[in-house]
Amino acid sequence: MNRERALKIVLVLVGLIFVAFTYPVMTFLWHPNQEEATAPMMLSVYVALGVFLLLAARNPSGNGSLIAFTAWSSFAHATVMVVQSFQMAKERGHLLGGVALFGIIGVALLVLAPAKQTRGQASGA
Repeated sequence: MNRERALKIVLVLVGLIFVAFTYPVMTFLWHPNQEEATAPMMLSVYVALGVFLLLAARNPSGNGSLIAFTAWSSFAHATVMVVQSFQMAKERGHLLGGVALFGIIGVALLVLAPAKQTRGQASGA
């Protein structure tokens, strides 16, 4: 399997995972809980990102910035979750599971990301 095909598969899988966050967002909205106000807001951003990742799977080389953003924002999210896992012992297992998921997503996207084109390569194409 070539690198671009593997990247397309990862983009579709991650896109579908993020779009699947629609269900928890809707659950939060149908059953409001004042203590969990930030969760539906954060998840709604991931739903939108998931849609764009699915669209990016058509042409990964033209969406390098989106792929890089997704990778680095996944690392940032995982880092916050690591810190929170030390602060909230009751949630540690849940948070560390999220750290693993976002860490794998970030690494996979960076490893498979399309190579940057130099100005000469872009104009010669």
